[in-house]
Amino acid sequence: MKPTLVLLHGLLNDERVWEPVATRLRGRADIVIPNLRRQDSMAQMSREAWGELTLVPEDVPIVLAGFSMGGYVALQMLADAPRPVAALALVDTSCRPEAPQNIPVREALIDGLRSDFGATALTLLRRGVHSDRLSDVMLMLRCQQIMRDVGAEAAVGQIRAIIGRADHRPMLATLQMPVAVLCGRVDQITPLALSREAAELIPGARLHIIEDAGHWTPLEKPDEVAEHLGRLLQSLR
Repeated sequence: MKPTLVLLHGLLNDERVWEPVATRLRGRADIVIPNLRRQDSMAQMSREAWGELTLVPEDVPIVLAGFSMGGYVALQMLADAPRPVAALALVDTSCRPEAPQNIPVREALIDGLRSDFGATALTLLRRGVHSDRLSDVMLMLRCQQIMRDVGAEAAVGQIRAIIGRADHRPMLATLQMPVAVLCGRVDQITPLALSREAAELIPGARLHIIEDAGHWTPLEKPDEVAEHLGRLLQSLR
């Protein structure tokens, strides 16, 4: 029996951020990638994702893998879980709630996306990828296209959800499942220290550092990300 792997995308991206990883794993799991571009709260995103799993039989293991904002959604899904989750992967994300001092930064980002979407999105992208990838024309064009397709208003809703996310750190110590925590070595959006913290809070969690990668590891290093998620799936047998 194949598990169901739920891939949760991040801010200003969609299912395409996961597609290279999903392609490598489709023979090992049934892949579900919820649309997290229509909501403005983590509770709504969690309901959307769980709603896409209603037809999954109760005896099929469900594995959550959240990238960036998707990691926040994965934690909310665990808090809301109507059924057991078999395993969890947190990819370039954090288990912390939004810091009050960061809210003005988020609001400025909203203003920038509304006033000059292209320039603001490109600045985020340049900060997000490893410096060596800035000359990778195909990767940069692909990421920019994804961001343009998501657009400003969907991104604003996502940012509102990020600002309002809950503090799930007390829950992490209670998790009894295989957990993989992945992070690009030079992630500037959610730095490695945040992944270390998550791995330390979750009993038995394994931290995997993705070398020569920034924040967008599912696109920057899909082979490595797929390898670690594949091992997580294997651990369910």
